[in-house]
Amino acid sequence: MRLPSWLSQHLAALRALLVFTVLLGLAYPLALVGAGTLPGLSGRADGSLLTANGRTVGSALLGQSFTDADGNPVPRYFQSRPSAAGAGYDPTATAASNLGPESVVDTVASDPQESTRSLLSQVCARSRAVGELDGVDGRRPYCTADGVGAVLAVFRDGGLTGPVTRVVSVNQVAPATPFVTTYEGVPVELAQPGEDHVAAGGLVTPVRGDAPARPAVPADAVTASGSGLDPHISPAYAQIQVARVARERGADPAAVRRLVAEHTTGRALGFMGEPGVDVLQLNLALDEEFPAR
Repeated sequence: MRLPSWLSQHLAALRALLVFTVLLGLAYPLALVGAGTLPGLSGRADGSLLTANGRTVGSALLGQSFTDADGNPVPRYFQSRPSAAGAGYDPTATAASNLGPESVVDTVASDPQESTRSLLSQVCARSRAVGELDGVDGRRPYCTADGVGAVLAVFRDGGLTGPVTRVVSVNQVAPATPFVTTYEGVPVELAQPGEDHVAAGGLVTPVRGDAPARPAVPADAVTASGSGLDPHISPAYAQIQVARVARERGADPAAVRRLVAEHTTGRALGFMGEPGVDVLQLNLALDEEFPAR
């Protein structure tokens, strides 16, 4: 007896559903679980967890902060790069800041809680903080000495080409001192909270300043990764931290540099990406070899 065409089509679909359920819903996941138990892969399958003194302290795949309860860097540890994931390195809020090169003007609100910093000012503040912490030159082009973006709003009579009538340092408020006193003979004012100086007609004018073209503080020390979870820093950022860590632990800087070298990974496949230093693994090695005094 020949089945109706509609019934045969449904039976064929049911057979396909059963076959693919077994293959993709059972066999494939079980095969991946089995592969994860192979030597060399089991650690990664379990999350690349790291332990110290019998307790899990983190993952080699996820960054974390090495700060005190107030958010200040703990000097005896190497510091990670900044994170924009939640409050910092939150795997449930992995994200970047979505700020780009044109983000140079802060939002200065009357309520400080509503004020927001531009990407430029964030970079400037971080570079200044790293410079103070590690005893290096924290200056960067287009940054003020007090750690905000060196940006002016220049008002001209008649639009874009007339004489300058007013100049505002848009990222500085009282009691700061303008990073330049005059611009084309016009005194520079501080920004007024709640006033949008750009919308009012000011022309955004970044000022480079006298910072070196190649800052001593590398880029990964002042910018977050795309995921906000990157566990690595550049060898250059690690090197400027060696003297501080060695001093805090009473260790020979050469020995600390050796540990940095041992925890530096090369480019993937020899040509992709850049070398990196896993901060958590490096700090664990420091705790083991040079316990904090």
